[in-house]
Amino acid sequence: MKIGKLFLVSISSGIITQDELKWITRNQLSFSRCEQATAIRLGHLLDSGELNLGCRI
Repeated sequence: MKIGKLFLVSISSGIITQDELKWITRNQLSFSRCEQATAIRLGHLLDSGELNLGCRI
């Protein structure tokens, strides 16, 4: 999985799963600067309520 694809799927559905968040935290040390910015953006979207923590069916 790539952070860019995860970002797009999360934005389109409005949901990010706990497994996806775990994947981000496990792999954050290997992210490029651009990938780090994307992960931070996901965090801001969660904080602002634009993304919800949940599951996709």
